[in-house]
Amino acid sequence: MPKANRPKNSRRTSYIIAEYTVKEGTHRDVIKNIGAGGLFIRTSRKISDGQSIKLEFPLFRFDNTVHVSGKVVRIESDGFAVAFDELLDALMSKNGQLPEIVHEIDR
Repeated sequence: MPKANRPKNSRRTSYIIAEYTVKEGTHRDVIKNIGAGGLFIRTSRKISDGQSIKLEFPLFRFDNTVHVSGKVVRIESDGFAVAFDELLDALMSKNGQLPEIVHEIDR
């Protein structure tokens, strides 16, 4: 991956189901990793690069849904990367550590 396309903020591996809306429709897929500035969704769907996206997913508790918007910034064979319009302050790394997040396997 070219250095210019790499995430600038730390990322945490995740297994969270997100619902997202793009021009191709509304879908549910798994977030592979997430950080304060964006995330990567694992999917076999064909999503267009450069488009706006709205996402909903639990982050710290299953009963507390986060709503964010962003832009699809990279397409790969197993999914796509999103850069958030605004940083998720709750995911900012503190002393090099990211806060704990929920995972679907914990349900």
